[in-house]
Amino acid sequence: MSASDTPPQQPEDTLDEKKTQHEEIEISRQSLDFDAEVASHALSLRGTKLSVAIAFVAGTGFTLFGYDQGVMSALLTAGQFEKTFPQVVVESSHPNHAILQSFIIAIYEVGCLVGALSNMWVGDRLGRRRTIFLAGMIMIVGAILQATSCSFAQMIVARVVTGYGNGFNSSTVPTYHAECSPAAKRGRMIMIEGSLITFGVTLALISALRNLLGSGLMLDCMLAPAVPFFLLGSEDENRYFVPESSAQWRVPIALQLVLELILVGGIGFLPESPRWLVRHDRPAEALAVISALEDKPPSDPEVQRTFYAIREAVEMEDFGTSSDDGEGAMKNKKSNRKASLRELVTGGRSQNFRRTIIAVMCQMFQQLTGINLVTYYATILFQRLGLSDVTSRLTAAANGTEYFLASFIAIAVVDRVSRRSLMIIGTVGQSLTMLLLAIMGSINNGPAQIVSAVLLFVFNTFFALGWLGTAWLYCAELAGLRVRAPVNALSTASNWTFNFVVVMVTGPSFSNISWRTYIVFAALNAVIVPMIYFFFPETGGRSLEDLDVVFALAYNEGLDPVKVSLRKDIPLAGTPEADIILGIQPQRQRAGEKKRVSSPSALSTSVQVATQHATSTPRTAQLDESV
Repeated sequence: MSASDTPPQQPEDTLDEKKTQHEEIEISRQSLDFDAEVASHALSLRGTKLSVAIAFVAGTGFTLFGYDQGVMSALLTAGQFEKTFPQVVVESSHPNHAILQSFIIAIYEVGCLVGALSNMWVGDRLGRRRTIFLAGMIMIVGAILQATSCSFAQMIVARVVTGYGNGFNSSTVPTYHAECSPAAKRGRMIMIEGSLITFGVTLALISALRNLLGSGLMLDCMLAPAVPFFLLGSEDENRYFVPESSAQWRVPIALQLVLELILVGGIGFLPESPRWLVRHDRPAEALAVISALEDKPPSDPEVQRTFYAIREAVEMEDFGTSSDDGEGAMKNKKSNRKASLRELVTGGRSQNFRRTIIAVMCQMFQQLTGINLVTYYATILFQRLGLSDVTSRLTAAANGTEYFLASFIAIAVVDRVSRRSLMIIGTVGQSLTMLLLAIMGSINNGPAQIVSAVLLFVFNTFFALGWLGTAWLYCAELAGLRVRAPVNALSTASNWTFNFVVVMVTGPSFSNISWRTYIVFAALNAVIVPMIYFFFPETGGRSLEDLDVVFALAYNEGLDPVKVSLRKDIPLAGTPEADIILGIQPQRQRAGEKKRVSSPSALSTSVQVATQHATSTPRTAQLDESV
């Protein structure tokens, strides 16, 4: 072959240009496909309307939570309830009935505990919406079984079933609401859920009181501001709720079905959490939801930053748990999407173990404050102070109403005052109140009993300020996305475990050591204060992904996460500075924002490379000066 027959070789830079052009064409094609997919998932509800709808359904779940807690407190000493279930009547001839009385209340917490623990395996598989739907359906079955109970054994089983559903409900609703709320509004929105727990308790007390006491113009006027008109009824309807009918306890229990039907029906019209969607390889849907929540177009820079902060957190966690390199890591991406429970005890940049322990402690502390001593035994406590049966029930209903109103203080200040400050102030107040209750109990005369009744109102006020919604908010914010569902399941299980313990020991404790029970809770509250101060990082004012940056920075610099969380110079998640802290190669150094959106799969490769680089970098590596 002659030299003239040999095809001329193209310059190397020309080949590179053609390759670049081909890549740009491919990126443009992917961009169009991705944009079309995002548009196909656009939501009709957007912005404030969508946020209100989510808050309403999530609030219904927590109203249901409070209602089921409060209703048994009001019915426990009702005549018809005692007639149907004589095992709860505490008499000198049956001293063991004090334990059975506590057991019928506390067994509900056992069901809640099992439900919350089950959510560790179920929650991430089903998603937030389907888990809430499942919880509502289980609670419907439990409510029907409770309302139709004719024996002590059936009531116990019914309470367990209802609690099992509420375990799913209480461990999922705060997570769902937190993941669908912007940082600036997240505190107020979830604190409203805490308020609705108290509203549920109050609604249960008032509806039970209405059925127990029958009709009466004075009672109707007293209850009208606090209870819906359909619970009061007409004069003819009031004749149905007579003290001799078992309807005096069956109707209040059955009323929770209304809330359960709203929960089950309402969740079907709401979007899935964008964080869960990203974790399960549905980025277009996630971007559409973020766009709807912020009421901005998908191309908006703030929507883009939020979307990529979530994607980078997910991809970093997935590749960070992979032991393969190159194509092996990519092949294992799907398997890595499923978080292993062993990851709850890992350290490193994620600090999963520390965050899990803090969340579990937070929910444990909420119960050890002694709130359910008041919530479940309000009527009995007021009877112990010398009030008559009717007066004690009216006072318990008023106590619940004040509890609900006091919770609005926390809603007003939660995004202005730190989470830590609210918990510390509330706990100090609770400790002092319990100490004063013990002192008044030791005096035990007429004036001391009046002061004790007032102090029970004061205790509820401090709890509403410091712990009612804050504990649920704090735990929902604290965990990383990959392990958020199991961490919230564990923390909620901790809540129900110590709820059960407190409820079980309170009855026998008052029978054996009387007013000294208050001293125990005063001491527990006093111990909680330094634990919060030294070990609980601040979570307010940051996005959920920003908290990953806080813990990663603390790990990189060998600092206390509590101190780092109080700093004001932490870069926002999704920025190049935050990427460096998390060990991710900053995307903006290589491509424009449009290219990043148009090719979501490109992020996986870059994260894999950055992860390999980060693992070979010393822990004390210097960060960018802008950090």
